[in-house]
Amino acid sequence: MGIKIIGAGFGRTGTTSLRVALEELGFGKCYHVYHLFEHPREIEFWEALNQGKPVNWETFFEGYQSIIGFPGYYFYRQLMLHYPYAKVILSVREPEKWYDSISETIIRAYTEEKPTEDSKGESSYLNRVYKLEKDLIFKGYFQDKFENKPYVIKRFQQRVEEVKSVVPATRLLVYEITQGWEPLCRFLNIPVPEDKPFPRLNEREIFAQSAFPRKELT
Repeated sequence: MGIKIIGAGFGRTGTTSLRVALEELGFGKCYHVYHLFEHPREIEFWEALNQGKPVNWETFFEGYQSIIGFPGYYFYRQLMLHYPYAKVILSVREPEKWYDSISETIIRAYTEEKPTEDSKGESSYLNRVYKLEKDLIFKGYFQDKFENKPYVIKRFQQRVEEVKSVVPATRLLVYEITQGWEPLCRFLNIPVPEDKPFPRLNEREIFAQSAFPRKELT
């Protein structure tokens, strides 16, 4: 089966709604950071990929046809190389609104206390999830400068231009979640659902409820 759709957009650009939309369109299970939080031992795959070690793509993504959000968006180039026929969706958002959103969610989470070891050892893997995100995104791409709003917005915009320059136009959809079904379905060459409203999820509530298993482990 393999991955058919690769998400290259940062978190807080409607990735949760996009994940649900792709699943409703029949693209099977969509790999998302929420899945990684639920199965933190899978961080071993992403650590190996980041270190340039060989990984078993087929086994890891068995049953999945799409991947949206972190850590997939960071590794979109590697995913494109391994799945040369996969299409790429770059979810975007008005930069000011995006910054306001990450300030209330991702940045706040980044500064919170991380989980301590639990009896099953799961939080040691969970800490590795946070560490990878910190090393690649917070300290890596954004240089730990999240208080500098102009800098962060500039980097966000640079990322958009980077993806547009890397991905062939025939494989790329630059997409705002507010556009709904039509451009997404046109890009994927499938009919627009006539009886399904486009999923518009309250991501801040979902983020607070689902993306912080640290509170359950401490």
